[in-house]
Amino acid sequence: QVTLVESGGGLVQAGESLRLSCAASGRIASIAAMDWYRQAAGKQRERVARFRIDGEIDYLDAVRGRFFISRNPARNRWYLQMNSLKPEDTAIYYCGAVSSWFNVSGQGTQVTVSS
Repeated sequence: QVTLVESGGGLVQAGESLRLSCAASGRIASIAAMDWYRQAAGKQRERVARFRIDGEIDYLDAVRGRFFISRNPARNRWYLQMNSLKPEDTAIYYCGAVSSWFNVSGQGTQVTVSS
């Protein structure tokens, strides 16, 4: 199993940037994909970005070109650089890790963007 802890959330104004971090511990060698999700109040959780172990990266259309996912070579930390933030980006952001035998996420970090 893998344990994930997010950090880096906060309150910013529209147009500003934030960088979220995810620290992973446990069976990190088994991780096949590293994710960032978000859930806004009253809405379903949606995947914002995915970094596959083969190097392929996917983004939610609403954030493409503004958000960027990256990871360290050890695969025990990954990041979400969020630029040009908008009020509609306000949500709890979660990191996630996927393997053939687990799919886990952290406790989340709040991101609030004021207009």
